[in-house]
Amino acid sequence: MTEPHRLAARPRHTIARRGGDVTAVHRLRWLLVIYLLIAAVVVAQLVRVQVVDAPGYADLSASQRARVIELAGERGRIYDRDGDVLATTVQAATIYADPRAFRPRETPDGLIVPPAADAATVAAQLAPVLARDAADIAAALTGDGHFAYLARQLDHEVGVAVRELELDGIGVIAEPKRVYPASGLAGQVVGFTGIDGEGLQGLEARYEDLLLGRPGMLTLERAPGGLDIASGTRELIPSEPGTDLVLTLDREVQHAAERAAVAVTEEHGAAGASVLVLEVGTGDVLAMASAPTFDPNRRGDTDPATWRNRAVTDVFEPGSVQKAFTIAAAIEEGLTHEDAVLRVPSSITVADKTFTDATPQPTSDWSLTEIMERSSNVGTIAVAQQLGEDRLDAYLRSFGQGSSTGTGFPGESAGLLSPVDQWWGTSLPTIAIGQGVATSLLQLANGYATLANDGVAVAPRIVRGTVGEDGRLTPAADPTERRVVSDETAQQVQRMLERVVSGDDGTGHRAAVDGYRAAGKTGTARKPSPDSRGYSGEYIATFVGFAPAEDPQLVVAVMVDDPGPVYYGGLVAAPVFSEVMGTALASRRVLPDSAGTSLEEAMAAARAARQAAEVQAAGRAADPADD
Repeated sequence: MTEPHRLAARPRHTIARRGGDVTAVHRLRWLLVIYLLIAAVVVAQLVRVQVVDAPGYADLSASQRARVIELAGERGRIYDRDGDVLATTVQAATIYADPRAFRPRETPDGLIVPPAADAATVAAQLAPVLARDAADIAAALTGDGHFAYLARQLDHEVGVAVRELELDGIGVIAEPKRVYPASGLAGQVVGFTGIDGEGLQGLEARYEDLLLGRPGMLTLERAPGGLDIASGTRELIPSEPGTDLVLTLDREVQHAAERAAVAVTEEHGAAGASVLVLEVGTGDVLAMASAPTFDPNRRGDTDPATWRNRAVTDVFEPGSVQKAFTIAAAIEEGLTHEDAVLRVPSSITVADKTFTDATPQPTSDWSLTEIMERSSNVGTIAVAQQLGEDRLDAYLRSFGQGSSTGTGFPGESAGLLSPVDQWWGTSLPTIAIGQGVATSLLQLANGYATLANDGVAVAPRIVRGTVGEDGRLTPAADPTERRVVSDETAQQVQRMLERVVSGDDGTGHRAAVDGYRAAGKTGTARKPSPDSRGYSGEYIATFVGFAPAEDPQLVVAVMVDDPGPVYYGGLVAAPVFSEVMGTALASRRVLPDSAGTSLEEAMAAARAARQAAEVQAAGRAADPADD
């Protein structure tokens, strides 16, 4: 049989088997392709997860475990001029919770894990330690989020007590707390910070960038239940302290000024009072007191109105205190001099208004010194008419009225002195005697410091310098100086102002200071009506002066807001000047004048005056009739 016939004779099942083998091979090939595709996808996913997207997943994992706590930098201290601390920072205990520890959680395989701690039990344990209601604490523990404050800036001992409880989900961190060791001393000047350490008031706000340190950072790792991971990352970036601030304030003088401000407010039932002490020639503010006072450590218990520094934020009509500037301008312009005699009528009419003296006088021939001594409105207006509007305005602005003093204190007022082209027919006479113009106490004090400094104005300052990490004082820039009037003019005004205190007809007898010759001017002005044009029935009593008269060292300015029933500056404000000036001169160890009193005697007199004031204040507090 030929070969083709043999092939044709092969059984059919052999051919079928070969066909089945081919089909099986195809199937295996497809399975292999599918397997390779799946493997490629898995490998690609592994590469993506472990290589390409690895940083992202690592960050996600870290964010789920990590807790970052910002650590505030220690705020710089504030000192008085002699290094006594007025504001500092201590480490306090802050108690916090991780609410995740107090709620159930679901595991990846769907199991529900109970909370790590019971909120009600933990709250009951914490309540007596934190002096908080247990229900309030429990509400914080079961809230949303990963972090909740339970109490902030507590005493260190409280933090120790909480740690000893070893409660799951509860932590204690040290947090800076601002404290004021001198309590309410210079509270309106120093100001205060918020609970997060930011300056909110006074110099704390003004020098926020300087005092504020650089914050640090604490990074912790925690499990989903809120428990710390013992082997986890714990990274600390330390904070850096802020710069210390040294003020020009003298603690003893500041205390005397505050005591006097509070006493005069209580004695005369006044709405408030301010006392300011300036050092002649340097512009240093030795005291800046306002009453009512407040303690920045417990400011939550006080009226926010007591927080403001009245000496720079409040403005008022200066009244007769203004006359020294008007007369100085006329002397400087060569229009008159201290011994020049003027015919002073009983009244003077300007535009449609007639002006008289507080105590009506017949037409008299008075020297310029007598006009100042008697505080004559008519005589001063007559001098101002010789001066004219433009020159009066220019000199008042040169003495600092109508513009800020430049201290940069928050809320400092520039006062109110209208441009000449807005003056009324009666503006010249009223402004010349301190009406229709508004100034702050600091502006008045600085103007009198210019006269006391022989006509040279020195910008006032509150900051003496700064102290950095090296512990050395970096002095503040020297204050700017400019001449306003000649030394001859200033000295004439100095002698006239001394007569206000020592002259037989002076209005400032009660401003006399034991052991020293003093000079100054009384002022009494009605307060403008808040509801309508014109004046109210309330008054501002002022006295501004300097001592020793022969070589002025200090200026003391006093303002009493709405005293009653007595409201004259010579009766209300002048005695405050005497008390504060006596203490300040003795504290600064300024030698008494040539009248024969020793420094020790002057210091004893100041102490006696201070003790008498304290006894008087205690008597008022004990007398129910004064309530």
